[in-house]
Amino acid sequence: MPVLKERTYAIEEQFLSPYATKSKDTKGRLREEKPCDMRTDFQRDRDRIIYCKAFRRLKNKTQVFFSPEGDHYITRLTHTLDVAQIARSLARALALNEDLCEAIALGHDLGHTPFGHSGERILNKLAPGGFRHNEQSVRVVDVLEKDGAGLNLTFEVRDGILNHKKSGNPATLEGRCVSIADRIAYINHDLEDAVRAGVLKPSDIPEDITKVLGTASKERINAAITSVFFESYGKDFVRMSEEVEKASEALRAFMFDKVYFTEFARGEEGKAERMLSYMYEYFVKNIEKLPATYVALADRFTKEQAVCDYISSMTDRYAVYTFNKIFVPRGWSFVDENN
Repeated sequence: MPVLKERTYAIEEQFLSPYATKSKDTKGRLREEKPCDMRTDFQRDRDRIIYCKAFRRLKNKTQVFFSPEGDHYITRLTHTLDVAQIARSLARALALNEDLCEAIALGHDLGHTPFGHSGERILNKLAPGGFRHNEQSVRVVDVLEKDGAGLNLTFEVRDGILNHKKSGNPATLEGRCVSIADRIAYINHDLEDAVRAGVLKPSDIPEDITKVLGTASKERINAAITSVFFESYGKDFVRMSEEVEKASEALRAFMFDKVYFTEFARGEEGKAERMLSYMYEYFVKNIEKLPATYVALADRFTKEQAVCDYISSMTDRYAVYTFNKIFVPRGWSFVDENN
C-alpha cells in the first residue's frame, strides 16, 4: 500500500498544471534530513511555520493602526491568514501547488517589526545595513527559530518569502501567487480598517476604481482573483488583466495618499521611533542585556544585527513593556513608620 505522500505525488502529476511546482521536484533544504513518509516537503514546511514562535507573535503585531481599540481590526496574523486564503484560491484556480502557496504565505511576514511598516522604516534608519522585512523573514526561518538552528525550509518556500514584495521576482508561479495575494489582501482589509476607524467613507473611493473592482471588499477580491484566472490559466505566468491591475494600483495609490501616510495613521509613529531608537542604542551598548539566544547571535554575526533581530521579533505590547522596564522608573514600596 503506498504511503500518503506518494499518493499526493500521483495526484499532483495528474491534476496540476505543467507549470506548477510539483512537491517531488523540490530543490531541497539547506541541510539534508530524513524525509517524512506521510507529508511532502512543502506540507512539512507549512507545519513548521504554523508551530514556530514567530508565527504566534504575529497576533500582537500592528498591520496599520497602532494598538487599535476594537476586536475586528486587522493584525499581522489576520493579514497573513488572508494572504494564505487568497493565495490558495489563486493556486486552485490555476492548478498550481496549494501547499507551496500556503507555506510561503504563512511565512511571508514572520520578520515584520512591531508597529507595522512604521517599525520597519525606523529599523531601516537605525541598522547599519538597513532593514527589510522580507529579508528578515528569511532570516527568521533560516537562523532565528529553534534557538538559532532555524526551520531548515525548502528552497521554494524560502524563495517565495524573500520575493513576496511587488519588486520581487519569485522562482515559482506559487511565489508569484503569494505576491499578488499579499497586495490584494492588504489593500482591501486596510481599506475596511480605515472605514471602521472613520478615516474614510466607502463613497470616498474614486468611481473609476469602483467601476472596475466593485464597491465591497468581497467584490474587489473576487474581481482580482477572476482576473488572474482568465489572464493566466494554462500560461507560464501569473498576473492580472491590464484593466484590473491598473485599477488595483490606483486603489493602492489612493490608500497611500488617504490612509498610510496621513497624520491619523502615523500619529503615534514619533513615539514609536523614540521608543525603538532608545532601545536599539541601549542594547547595542549593553549587549549582555539581551536574552541569551541573542547574545549568542551577536557572537556569530554582529551586535547590531542581534539587536535588530531582537527588536524586530517583539510584539507591539512587548516592545512597550521592554521600554518601560528599561527606561521608566519604578515606584518604591515602603512601610509607614508612623503606624
